[in-house]
Amino acid sequence: MATSAEIMNPSTEVLETAVTSVFQPGKLAIEVIPVDHDTNPTPPIPILIASPKDAGTYPVAMLLHGFCLQNHFYEEVLKHIASFGFIMVAPQFHISMMAKGDTEDIAAAAEVTDWLTKGLPSVLPKGVEPNLSKLALAGHSRGGHTAFSLVLGHGKTNLKFSALIGLDPVAGTSKFLQISPKILTYEPSSFDIPMPILVIGTGLGEEKKNILFPPCAPKDVNHKEFYHECKPPCYYFVTRDYGHLDMLDDDAPKFITCMCKDGNNCKDMMRKTVAGIMVAFLKAVLNEEDGDLRVILKDPKLAPTTLDPVEHRLA
Repeated sequence: MATSAEIMNPSTEVLETAVTSVFQPGKLAIEVIPVDHDTNPTPPIPILIASPKDAGTYPVAMLLHGFCLQNHFYEEVLKHIASFGFIMVAPQFHISMMAKGDTEDIAAAAEVTDWLTKGLPSVLPKGVEPNLSKLALAGHSRGGHTAFSLVLGHGKTNLKFSALIGLDPVAGTSKFLQISPKILTYEPSSFDIPMPILVIGTGLGEEKKNILFPPCAPKDVNHKEFYHECKPPCYYFVTRDYGHLDMLDDDAPKFITCMCKDGNNCKDMMRKTVAGIMVAFLKAVLNEEDGDLRVILKDPKLAPTTLDPVEHRLA
């Protein structure tokens, strides 16, 4: 069991100020930029970008969407994170209802990563520059599997990632039915990933919505096992009362969101919790500003939703 992060004599006022700030939108104005085949250089697949409008140089994070989902379903989370000074890049994979392997999406994610060097500066607001030496990779649901697979070497990129985030990652339907490539080994700290990792899970992901649909984040192939196989430094937060798709925007189609067990509480609180934790982690890893992350670890009750469990391993 991880121990709490140490904070030197923090006052309650300091704690609340530090944490509240990341769970509410940041101060920067944001521009949302669709990028498709009309762009030169042309990206390998369509991309949605959320970027600060203010001139400056910002770290970059790429978010990979889940199975049969659209990148614009995550727009509120993307904008929230970008408002703290991060350029968010969300590729749109080809949609297929067939639950095939992940090889195609891994290759596409690698191609988008390599497009960033020349392509990203050409589409950003005037005066905004990407710092690609500070590059994070995140993925939700099967996109989490895609992200972990890419950094594990199942895809090759010219750029190097500095941080990895799994948002309720899923690697198949059961321990014996992993999607390809089969990355889970069921051995502790087995992932050969030399960077800090954040895993955010949902408490309701293992539960069925009804008798017609299986769990969206089944036991043995979900966030618990991903965190179990991470090497330090790694961080783990579970939104106890929310489900697998509750971080999506409210306008995500009901015929998709109805497939997963969902929480009864305000989904905006879930989005702010997920985005806030990501902001705190990215600030700590990419900007060497770890105050918000340390505070959340020390007192998770300051988050908008119930976080349980909360763990981390530093060594």
